[in-house]
Amino acid sequence: MGKYRGKQKILERVKIDGIAAEGKCIARVDEQVVFVEKVAPGDVVDIQITRKKKNFLEGRPVHFHEYSKDRVDPFCQHFGLCGGCKWQHIPYDIQLKYKHQQVVDCLERIAKVELPEINQILPSAQTQFYRNKLEYTFSNWKWLTNEEINSGEELDRNGLGFHIPGRFDKILDIEKCYHQPDPSNAIRIATRDFCKENEIPFYDLVKQTGVMRNLIIRTSSTGDLMVIVQFAKEHEKNENLLSFLKSTFQEITSLQYVINGKGNDTYNDLEVITFHGEAYITEKMEEVQFRIGPKSFYQTNSDQAYELYKVARDFAKLSGTEVVYDLYTGTGTIANFIAKDAKQVVGIDYIESAIEDARVNSQTNGLDNTLFYAGDMKDVLTEEFMAKNTRPDLIITDPPRAGMHVSVVDMLLSITAPKIVYISCNPATQARDIAILDQKYKVTRVQPVDMFPQTHHVENVVLLELR
Repeated sequence: MGKYRGKQKILERVKIDGIAAEGKCIARVDEQVVFVEKVAPGDVVDIQITRKKKNFLEGRPVHFHEYSKDRVDPFCQHFGLCGGCKWQHIPYDIQLKYKHQQVVDCLERIAKVELPEINQILPSAQTQFYRNKLEYTFSNWKWLTNEEINSGEELDRNGLGFHIPGRFDKILDIEKCYHQPDPSNAIRIATRDFCKENEIPFYDLVKQTGVMRNLIIRTSSTGDLMVIVQFAKEHEKNENLLSFLKSTFQEITSLQYVINGKGNDTYNDLEVITFHGEAYITEKMEEVQFRIGPKSFYQTNSDQAYELYKVARDFAKLSGTEVVYDLYTGTGTIANFIAKDAKQVVGIDYIESAIEDARVNSQTNGLDNTLFYAGDMKDVLTEEFMAKNTRPDLIITDPPRAGMHVSVVDMLLSITAPKIVYISCNPATQARDIAILDQKYKVTRVQPVDMFPQTHHVENVVLLELR
């Protein structure tokens, strides 16, 4: 069943059984679990082992003997190198099947709690061009294919695109991305070409030299378009680029830039300067409008965000008399979306600028029953805070992928609100938190929602009711 190539073992003619956590496929050889990337359930492959652990192996395919009947041709020329859209070779209905199973497995194996029947996953109407935000990275040392390396030609190493998985220092230059609708691709290509033609130095990710660092493009369902250019330093041609973008893409409603000389790309602590248009874009959900600034979080699939929030609202079943706490509120999207159905909504988030947007969103929508606070959740959510703002009848929590800090989970157990609606982009950490909450809460409804077609990621909404 196995042979060796150098020091690495090759497992021959292994049939891929299914999909496991984090989107990797799984096979079993001699009762040992093997995790494999870039394959599909039903493939028969030779696997080169790249990592050996006590309870499992990891490997990569080196030869395909049979392709799964369920495979489809990838639609993107960058498939296999780019870190996004890793499931585009798997039909969408089968993607949904495995995402649903991922939620079930996490709740059963990690949470290990009594569960109701889990609803079928809500599919996304759009499976391509569904994202409203993309972030591209400049590099003066772009990734080259073997064909390019062996061509013998002098090659342009400037690129604008996405990081090669596992390589912080290498960028895959993207020609067409299927994540975001037009004019996203045109803006990226025009920006890249303008910088090349005008010799504006692309950033060196290792030496941390150069000028051009990042390009962020945000769109909204209202037609607004935000472009943020991140420069590493002031340069005589920075304004030339911004003027070019303004004149070439008149659909840009918010053109902004930031000077970031730090060792990382984060800019939440930096000033973002508006070069043209408004300092924000506007999103709309039913009759509620949301102002989204350059540092604001908003769900990256606008259409599915609406479906997700409708699920949360349905689980909440508000009568108009409840005090609701919206934890990790971001720009207050959920808080403002449900405010008309509640007595009062209190939103908390650690990003001050997002909280400022949340307050503006309430004012814009004429909502006077919302309160927003900025700070670390574990520090803000205290007995003193609740004494000031009234104890909640319902808690909605939508934490980052890492889930809630254990002290926050403990505080939820102490608060004993009658209901908790837990929204998560990571069913594993959600299940971990639910296992603790099971001391006082019972899971009564579960609804997975697909926010990210062509990837293994899945959103999940759980209703917990006080026992």
